[in-house]
Amino acid sequence: MGRDAATSDNDRCPSRGAELGKKALSIRRSQAADAKPRSGPIKQGPRGRAREALQGSVAWPATLLKGRPLQRRDLCWQQRTASAHEQWLVIVDASASTRRYQALSKAKGLLVALFDQAYRQRVRLTLLTASGNAPRWQRHGLKASAALQPWLDSLGAGGGTPLLGALAQARHWLEQRQRQHPDEQQRCLIVTDGRLKAWEPLQPLPCPSLLVDIESSPVRLGRARLLAQQIQADYRSIESFSVVE
Repeated sequence: MGRDAATSDNDRCPSRGAELGKKALSIRRSQAADAKPRSGPIKQGPRGRAREALQGSVAWPATLLKGRPLQRRDLCWQQRTASAHEQWLVIVDASASTRRYQALSKAKGLLVALFDQAYRQRVRLTLLTASGNAPRWQRHGLKASAALQPWLDSLGAGGGTPLLGALAQARHWLEQRQRQHPDEQQRCLIVTDGRLKAWEPLQPLPCPSLLVDIESSPVRLGRARLLAQQIQADYRSIESFSVVE
């Protein structure tokens, strides 16, 4: 792939990305972590939800609301139940076809917002790209941070479409991950234009999944929807996300 082609997509990574992907992971069960900071009680923290108990740590706000404690029995106690960690597997189709009509550029806008969402929710990310001759693992269990931006900026489209191989590797990785971390919640996001040749029916992915169709050409094949049906993933087109020019 020529340098100019890659640069053209990279330079177009839209500033509207923060709005483009606010709803990216509709596969997420709760949106509470997306709320804007405001005053009020916080029921959920990094260590889990606080609950009343007969032992644990002293719940000072609740204790002091009853007056100055004089005896141990005047104290209120609380314990925290650990929240299950979340792992998002993001599969990005960066084959040559995604270079057309700014498809990959639109995907980057979505990913900017996704990474920001993952950072705010303390989610770990694993990234897998499908381009060239074979899928490539880019990051494993990385905490979302600004360090992902250089990788995203350098991501260019080119080569073949090894998306089917990426899905097979993803399925194996998710099954292995679930055995190793049974309490972890996995989610999968697939970003693709679906421009594949004929393929054999696929097995479903073993976790809640969302496929975002970035096909942007005037004449569309519509294969991404079929792909989503086979792997039992929710389907969304890139145009269905809010876009702020």
